[in-house]
Amino acid sequence: MQRKPAIVIGGIMLLYIVLRLWGLTDACFWFDEIFSIHAAEHSWSGLVPFVAKDLIHPPLFYFLLKLWITLGGEGQFWLRLFPVVFAVLALVPFWLLCRELKLRLVTVAVAFGLFAVNGALIKYAQEVRMYSLLLFLSLTSIWLFSRFFFRGKSFWVLVIANVLLVYSHYFGWFVVAAEVTAILIAQRIKLLQILLMAGAVAASFAPWLFALFHFAEPGSSVRQNIGWMPRPGIGSLFELVFDLVDPFYSQQSTIDPTANFIIAVPMIIIIAGALAVYLLRFGREENRDRIFFLLGLCVVPLLLAFVLSWLLPVSIWGSRHLIIIFPLVILLAAHVLCSERLGKWKFALIGPVAILIIAGFLQYARATQYENIWCAWGRLENELPARHPKTVYVFEDLVAYQLWFATRRDEETAVVKVTGVPGIAEDKAYFLPRGFDGVKQINLSEIDADRFWVMFRDDEWNVEDPPINALAGLGYSIRQIAAIRTRSGTAFVAEVTR
Repeated sequence: MQRKPAIVIGGIMLLYIVLRLWGLTDACFWFDEIFSIHAAEHSWSGLVPFVAKDLIHPPLFYFLLKLWITLGGEGQFWLRLFPVVFAVLALVPFWLLCRELKLRLVTVAVAFGLFAVNGALIKYAQEVRMYSLLLFLSLTSIWLFSRFFFRGKSFWVLVIANVLLVYSHYFGWFVVAAEVTAILIAQRIKLLQILLMAGAVAASFAPWLFALFHFAEPGSSVRQNIGWMPRPGIGSLFELVFDLVDPFYSQQSTIDPTANFIIAVPMIIIIAGALAVYLLRFGREENRDRIFFLLGLCVVPLLLAFVLSWLLPVSIWGSRHLIIIFPLVILLAAHVLCSERLGKWKFALIGPVAILIIAGFLQYARATQYENIWCAWGRLENELPARHPKTVYVFEDLVAYQLWFATRRDEETAVVKVTGVPGIAEDKAYFLPRGFDGVKQINLSEIDADRFWVMFRDDEWNVEDPPINALAGLGYSIRQIAAIRTRSGTAFVAEVTR
């Protein structure tokens, strides 16, 4: 590699790493991250049954997280560093894929720049979930498949990578399907080999399918896990496009805007304009086979996710699941922006893209950090009496799980979930893990204690609102102890006596 491009790309790689370390511990662990840590805290023999009961994710990430915890403990920085490691490792197959596709250095530099600043990729690199592992393994698989596709090399390494891939996330199967489709369409001479690969991956997956059927609770369904996810439409596709192009910004909760429109919309217009000019001159493209290669590996997973989300009883659509196509779309966008087919226009387009990225960074750096309400429950636990047995009643699974996690080392605190309280509407996207008995559940009518504490959320303290009115109806007196106001409501802790 020439010295100047090497310095530029190396600098972008450093920026990529810094952005994923920036603000790593600013927010508390949220519900899904808590499940990850909870799963990894199980014994080796207990981990598979616990994860299998959850139904929706294979176990590889949880096994690796358990090893990580064994090495360095459960400090917040250490745990959040775990997904960052895989996000950084993803740079290696991304670079090797660029080389395999014989992209020009300027295209590689632009691709690395877009890869580094993508807001969704930054977000999922910092969550203690399997998405950065999925990114790394899917990129590794696609790089190895490109070697097999163009040069007939790395077949058995590809098989191993794909086994790991499907054990990291079910969407890994869409990458395998895309690879089989590419061979079926373009290189049928390798069809037996690619079918052998798919068969070997399927055979390796059989033990996990057995574990699912063996450990799943009777009557359990993925509808409880993902039944809240809407089936995709035009709006969902636009949201995906925004996630693909938005530098630095990503939606943190449902009350946030879908995108940073002032930056994302011009980015889309510029890339779409470049694509239009590119397509008009596509007949002169020298690397058409490699462009079609990337395009096919993007389209097949996208189509499968879209179609299956309409055919299956529940939708499986989600931008975080489609992280498998993010680097490929970025490579295509970089190729279009840097194509010689654009002539002098490419410089007129890359410049505004760079300005928009800088503007996005300035907004990102100055953005106010808001506390989400789920971070309040652990803090409110500090308001409870110390070194005394205490029971805390909560009224939502979301609150129960967050509070249980914060107090799980405290043998003096018991968390109890109360059901049957009129007016309490739970978010069905969150529920206590199946097979988990760390939180006792009782009905409102079963409360029979002289003194306990409650935690709940509301817009403001109001004795006419649940659960205060329900407890008062049982003859209890309720005294507010502390409150934490957040942008999505106020978290309260109160003492209840009779």
